[in-house]
Amino acid sequence: MELLARLRELIGPEAVLTSPQDTEPLLTDHRRLYHGAARAVVLPATTEQVADVLRLCHAAAVSVVPQGGNTGYCGGATPDASGNSIVLGLRRMNRIRSVDAANFALVAEAGCTLASVQQAAATGGRLFPLSLGSEGSCQIGGNLATNAGGTAVLRYGMMRDLTLGVEAVLADGSVLSQLAPLRKDNTGYDLRHLLIGSEGTLAVITAACLKLFPAQRSVATAWIALPSANAVIELLALLREGSADRLSSCELVPAAALALVLQQIPAVRDPGATASPWYLLAELTSSAVEPLDELLEGTITHAIELGHATDAVLACSEEQRQNLWRLRESVPEAQRRAGASLKHDISVPVASLQALIERGSALVASLVPEGFLVAYGHAGDGNLHFNVNQRAGTDASKFLAHEPALKRAIHDLVANLDGSFSAEHGIGQLKLQELAQYARPAELAAMRGIKQALDPLGILNPGKLLPQP
Repeated sequence: MELLARLRELIGPEAVLTSPQDTEPLLTDHRRLYHGAARAVVLPATTEQVADVLRLCHAAAVSVVPQGGNTGYCGGATPDASGNSIVLGLRRMNRIRSVDAANFALVAEAGCTLASVQQAAATGGRLFPLSLGSEGSCQIGGNLATNAGGTAVLRYGMMRDLTLGVEAVLADGSVLSQLAPLRKDNTGYDLRHLLIGSEGTLAVITAACLKLFPAQRSVATAWIALPSANAVIELLALLREGSADRLSSCELVPAAALALVLQQIPAVRDPGATASPWYLLAELTSSAVEPLDELLEGTITHAIELGHATDAVLACSEEQRQNLWRLRESVPEAQRRAGASLKHDISVPVASLQALIERGSALVASLVPEGFLVAYGHAGDGNLHFNVNQRAGTDASKFLAHEPALKRAIHDLVANLDGSFSAEHGIGQLKLQELAQYARPAELAAMRGIKQALDPLGILNPGKLLPQP
């Protein structure tokens, strides 16, 4: 109780939540896989207050679990069940500190939602291209902590590629501040890249200087029917070459996913393309006013002539474009409404997508007779959400019992294809054993050495990302 009293003195009694009504929603992860307990949820409003909280917790050897919008898929922001930790929520740190249009840079605090950062950039005549289905609620701190990806990675990269500098507080309360909008800085170790993707286990990121781009003035979007999954590899190359690399998004959607969305989500419409086993949602963007629709149509026509596509529907209005994106973005919700599912967030080199789908499909068919494959996602960068849904009328317990064997088989396949079992959602507590299984001993030793150096007491987000020896 002395700790809570000191916390109330440091940041105010209204910022230290202890009643179950206030804390309960913050102790369960987004997918409801994990439920924890905490001494309190603490809500600092400034970097200085974060530093004060960490100094106090470091001195008392009390664990701290940083939390942003709590939209993660791997339980990385949920405390364990011991009740000994505090949850450090950053939602009050929600200021856009600056928009520097001349430098194409923006400084945002960790509690800003992704949508608010996008809007601030747009108000300044610029684009912040990170785009996620949860952008209205996920926070920049969480995007940084997990090195978020999304639908525009093909052209703009992941969060790591979109960050010029960070401000962060170390376990002992020391503040690192590197927020200058520099494109080139070779002065020592790059602490920015070390902290991005560390899931709050090395420091608490409190702000970031983010990279902006010219605003988009032309957009062309198409829903393309494919004869096979392999066609996406050739079509992707044609789209990139034919558009002078203006391709921003390239999302693969199987017929099974489209059927689920049309069955489960009332506000969507069938695009009307020829029925096919696979579809590709492709989007070109440009900061100049130019006829991208003609460019996209010409490239697709060429692809049809070569046999890499069979049909396409081009969006003729913003409403039609939004409907096409709603189809893609509704797949997770449609899966949830349809029943139980087994999820895998994996990536392989783009040229290996066909091998992944063919061999992975065979594994699903042999290991999970009660399920069917719903493999969709960011084909342009080799990242698929390789999910399996329960068939209607089958036994849920039998279906779910296949998860360990299927997970090991799929992840072994991915490793064999030089891929990753965690493409964009991080490790959290969900994938600790997977990292222990697939990381090389030297990699784990290096990560543990870094953790020991920056957090010798192990108070920052214990039980996440780094498996125990």
